Amino acid sequence: MPSLIRFLVIVGILVGLVYGGMIALVTLVEPQPREMTQTLPASKLNK
Repeated sequence: MPSLIRFLVIVGILVGLVYGGMIALVTLVEPQPREMTQTLPASKLNK
C-alpha cells in the first residue's frame, strides 16, 4: 500500500507541474499578430 500512495503522490506532483506550466504559458506568453497570405491555384477558383 505505501508504494501505491507514493506513486499517486508522484503522479499528482507531475500533473501539478504540467498544469502550472500551462498556466504560466497562458499568462506570460503573448502571441504577436502578423499578416498571412496564401496563394490559391486557379483550378480551385473555377469550381
